[in-house]
Amino acid sequence: MVSTNNSGKKKVAILIENGVEDSEFQVPYQALKQAGMEVSVLGSQMNEAYKGKQGKVSQKADATTTEAMASDFDAVIIPGGMAPDKMRRNPNTVRFVQEAMSQGKLVAAVCHGPQLLIEGDLLKGKTATGFSAIRKDMINAGTNYKDEPLVVDRNLITSRQPGDLPIFATAILSRLGYGGKAADLPSENDQNAEWWKIADAWGGSHKGDIISGLNTVLSGERYSHEALRNYADKESDASVKSLFQEMITNKEVHIQKLESRLEQLGEKPSLTTKMAEGYAKVKNAIKGSDDIYQIRCALGDLQTGINDVGTMMVAYTDPVTTAIFTQIQKDMMSQEQRLGELYKAKMGSELKPAKPTTGTAI
Repeated sequence: MVSTNNSGKKKVAILIENGVEDSEFQVPYQALKQAGMEVSVLGSQMNEAYKGKQGKVSQKADATTTEAMASDFDAVIIPGGMAPDKMRRNPNTVRFVQEAMSQGKLVAAVCHGPQLLIEGDLLKGKTATGFSAIRKDMINAGTNYKDEPLVVDRNLITSRQPGDLPIFATAILSRLGYGGKAADLPSENDQNAEWWKIADAWGGSHKGDIISGLNTVLSGERYSHEALRNYADKESDASVKSLFQEMITNKEVHIQKLESRLEQLGEKPSLTTKMAEGYAKVKNAIKGSDDIYQIRCALGDLQTGINDVGTMMVAYTDPVTTAIFTQIQKDMMSQEQRLGELYKAKMGSELKPAKPTTGTAI
């Protein structure tokens, strides 16, 4: 049963270290504060102004995990970024979370936050999620890993990335008995909720930020769409040409989804996105027509896109936009592997030495 302190308010600890993912600290922190809960920031050092990974957070700790007692809190929140790798090296922080879990306190971790739970041997037999980069680490620690925005296993709450934050924070509030404005918060399972507005109210991404990100990715997809058409026209290898055509169709799906999301937010594609295809037309018109060259150009575009969209995937606290970006990156990563195999096969056949001819003995 969740306890309360003498003031009658729920008391929550949120852990911090340098390199914390700014939104993963800010959104839960503001959500709890606005709900009227007592929030204590716990670090490893006194008098330290902890800096966020993106440079937006500068926060002093109220106390350290050395002196804090888990029994004094109703919940513990572990944000992600590079901070959990530092937290897991502090035995006092590990102990604090172990005690909170054993006492049945609510423990919530997002993104790389489960790294601290791994260190404390707290994930064995648990169903949980986390950032994709630590999926294998979590599985090796005995976790039943789920690639879902929110996973709840008894007193453990986990989410994957900044795009999940409004759902993550809502789940925490609901389990702490938040009732002040309960009607204002949707169910954590409501897929039609305007989660971005809730995250915005808690210090997450503003509408303008999300629109800018959508237009940036849309520009890239429009550029790639036109470039692929150019590569397909010049490519003579049937198998490569077929993959290019498939990629073109996939880009059209991406473009439709991005434009639809902009429309849902009451916006239209920016002028820059409309110019992207024209830029690709001019740039690729002067490129060579060698088959290998077309493959390498397409690979370069894919690798740039994977990196750029990967950055966008963790930049916004909007679940819908994040899901679109995630799917785009997954598609491009699959295409990179397939195109890479075709490239290696083609290069291998071209480099294969010719069979020696049988000469006539002299």
